Amino acid sequence: MGWLRQMFGLERDGESKDIIPWRNSTLSTENGTNFRTNQVTVADARDIMLATGRGAIGLSATWACVNLIAGTIGSLPLMVYRRDGDVKRVDREHPLYWLLHDSPNYDQTAVDFWEFQSAGIELQGNAYARINRGVGGGVIALTPVRPDAVTVRRMENGDIQYRWTENGEQVDLRSKDVLHIRGPLSDGLTGMSTLATCRGAFDAAMAADRAAESIFANGIQPSGILATHESITLTKEQRAELETLLQDKFRGAKNSGRPMVLDRGMEWHQLDLSPEDAQMIETRGWGVEEICRIFGVPPHMVGHSEKSTSWGSGIEQQTLGFVKFSLRRRLKRIEQALEKQLLSRAERDAGVSIEFNLEGLLRGDSMTRAEFYQSGLQNGWRTINEVRALENLPPVEGGDTPRMQMQNVPITEAGQEEE
Repeated sequence: MGWLRQMFGLERDGESKDIIPWRNSTLSTENGTNFRTNQVTVADARDIMLATGRGAIGLSATWACVNLIAGTIGSLPLMVYRRDGDVKRVDREHPLYWLLHDSPNYDQTAVDFWEFQSAGIELQGNAYARINRGVGGGVIALTPVRPDAVTVRRMENGDIQYRWTENGEQVDLRSKDVLHIRGPLSDGLTGMSTLATCRGAFDAAMAADRAAESIFANGIQPSGILATHESITLTKEQRAELETLLQDKFRGAKNSGRPMVLDRGMEWHQLDLSPEDAQMIETRGWGVEEICRIFGVPPHMVGHSEKSTSWGSGIEQQTLGFVKFSLRRRLKRIEQALEKQLLSRAERDAGVSIEFNLEGLLRGDSMTRAEFYQSGLQNGWRTINEVRALENLPPVEGGDTPRMQMQNVPITEAGQEEE
């Protein structure tokens, strides 16, 4: 058997597998025989893609869901707050503020870092970052680590050991030096991998895509039966030659619609196979809905608006539901992990907290933002300067005083002048 199959643990004694050419290449990723025959086993290629997650993330629905969730989280400002009495204020002087809000390490911006961490949680169920500390023990950088490269185990003393390979060398760290954000359904050690847990759903969607790919790769026009007259019988060699000529001339999208010349009583019977049937729209649409259900994303947010409109109150409510029920718990998971692992007990007792600023989600909707500001100004829970600050406008004199509408007065006092 080939060295690749042994390396990935795909050796199966006594099992015969179907084989296909490897991407029309002159070489194969299999053993010496297959290097010469330009063939690779289908089962091995599928197993390797699923084991590494490359197959599932290659699905457009998976990519869109992960890109939407990770991109949205990465774009939200991550703030460090300190409670001052009953008021919670942004603490820009805290050592973690610039690190979390602007740049966690030398190479990445905050958007890059948190997008990568969020994608790791969505796909692998875990996100890791190496905590780099300064001379005094304070955090000076967070360096991301690929979640699929990390092994985690509980040590005898109760601490957690994190181990991975970096630049050819083994890295062995304890929990105080690793930021670990666990995904859903965690057992206290690691979160559950979405790719592994929902492998069946991803495999079904990949199978539908592969079937559609094969149909289009082989060409569907012309697609039918070439029949001869009863009095004409083709030899085996003539059948093979005719089949080869048809494939060479008419197979593939570039040859679609070419005229066909028939003689000797031959007739062409077109098969009833429409492009919609070949693409299996319904089956692939079901796969999109399955993947959206796994990640908790409304289908319309990844471009799947079948059986629904792309606009209207129903879609708006779905979007709000996504923020409330899907996005909020993800943000809370990250916030609590950061507070537990990066803040000391004394800082937490002093009222220091780490939170995402969700107001950034309103910036794309001017009408909703205006209604939100108006409610705050009229009911006294927002000041003019607070609203102006959210819109990146300078403060104005007298804008720090809360104001409130006075129309709601008792009916017995209506029309009376104020003394």
